[in-house]
Amino acid sequence: MSGRAFSYFPGCSLECSNRAYDASTRNVAAVLGIQMPELEDWNCCGATAYFGVDEARAGVMAARNLALAEARGHDLVTVCSGCYLALGKTNHRLAEDADLRRDVQQALRAGGMDYRGTVTVRHFLDVVVRDVGEEAVRRHVVRPLQGLPVACYHGCQLSRPHGEIDDPEFPDVMDRLVGWLGAAPAPFPLKTRCCGGMLMTTQPGLGREMTGKLLLAAKAGGAHCVATACPLCQVNLEAYQRAIGRERGEDCRIPVLYFTQLMGWAFGLGSGDLRLEEALTPARELLAGLGATP
Repeated sequence: MSGRAFSYFPGCSLECSNRAYDASTRNVAAVLGIQMPELEDWNCCGATAYFGVDEARAGVMAARNLALAEARGHDLVTVCSGCYLALGKTNHRLAEDADLRRDVQQALRAGGMDYRGTVTVRHFLDVVVRDVGEEAVRRHVVRPLQGLPVACYHGCQLSRPHGEIDDPEFPDVMDRLVGWLGAAPAPFPLKTRCCGGMLMTTQPGLGREMTGKLLLAAKAGGAHCVATACPLCQVNLEAYQRAIGRERGEDCRIPVLYFTQLMGWAFGLGSGDLRLEEALTPARELLAGLGATP
C-alpha cells in the first residue's frame, strides 16, 4: 500500500447531517498534500449496531468496501469513528475467524469480488498525527489558535477496542494535534466517556444525561470549545444543549467543532471551506475572539 494516498470512505452521515466534517476533511487533506480520492461505489459500513444483529451480513457490508479499496491498491481512511470501528473490526474478525471469512468471501465472490485482507483501515486523525507529523502540521499553521482552551473529546470508539490509534482509556492523540495548532488542551477527564450514541433516539432522557455530563465537564475544565472526531458525537453534543440546560438548570452552551475545522482555521482556510456557518453553536464568535473574523 502506498504512503500518503488513501481511498477515502466518507460514510453515510457525512453526506447529509455532517457535511461540514466532510468539507473540512477534504480541504485540510488538500493543504497537507494527502491524496484521498473518494472510494467509488462505496456502501454503508453496516454501522456498529448491525454487528449485534447479524455479524455475517454486517461483515459482508463492511468487507465490500475493503475489497473495493484493495482493488485500487490503497488503504482505507475515514473520519467517522463508527465507520472506523465497523470497518476495522471486520478486518480483525476476518483475519481471526476462518468460518466468518469463508462466509464473507462466498458472498463477495457471488458479486464478482474478492478480499485478500491487505487493506489497513485508518482514521484521518491518526494519519495526520502519525504520518504527517508535528513538524509538517506546524509548518502549515498561518493563523495560530492562540492558546484556545479546547476539550478534546475522543469518544468511546476511536481508540477501542484494539488501541491501534492510542491508549484505549487515556488517549492524547487529539490533544497533541490541537497543541500543534497553537491551542491549549483543557483538562477533560471524560474524553473517552460515551456521549449516549443512539440512545438519543431510543432513550432520550438517558442520552441527554450522558451528554450533559460531558458538556459540563468540558466547561468545568475551562474549555471554550469541544473538539470531536465523530459525527454522531458532534450532533449529540451540539444539538441538545438547550434541552439539557433546561433539565439541569445549568448553562451547557459551548461550541462543538470537528478537529478538522480547527485545523482548517489554523491553516488559513475560510468559513465556507469549513462550513462554519452550519454550526448550531457560535463558532464564528469563538474564532473572531482569536483576533480574526471567519
